[in-house]
Amino acid sequence: MIRITHAVATLLMLGACATATAAGKGDPKSGATKSKPCASCHGVDGNETLDPQYPRLAGQYPDYLLRAMQEYRNGRRENAIMAGFVKDLTDQDLADLAAFYASQKGALEDLSHLK
Repeated sequence: MIRITHAVATLLMLGACATATAAGKGDPKSGATKSKPCASCHGVDGNETLDPQYPRLAGQYPDYLLRAMQEYRNGRRENAIMAGFVKDLTDQDLADLAAFYASQKGALEDLSHLK
C-alpha cells in the first residue's frame, strides 16, 4: 500500500511539474492576439465580464489557467461552450492564453482602497 501511494504521489507531482513547465513557456503577446474570441465572455483583459457566470481570468496563475483549458479540451471539465472554444487549440495556444491572462492585473489586486 505504501509503494502504491508513493508511486501515485510521484506521478501526480511529475504531472504538476509538466503543466507548470508548459505554462511557463507561454507567450503573453501571442496570447493577447489569440484571446480575441474569449473577450465576448471574459472581457478584453480578463476582467470585464458581461455576466457574473463568466469567471475573471486576469491575474490567475498560469498553470491553473492552462490546466483548466486542457481539462475543458479533454472532457474532464464539462462546459459545452468552453469545450467548443478550446477543442482545436494546441498546447502552445493554451499556454499562450494562460500566459496572457496571468500577466493581466486582476480587478481584485488593487486593494489600496482598504487602507
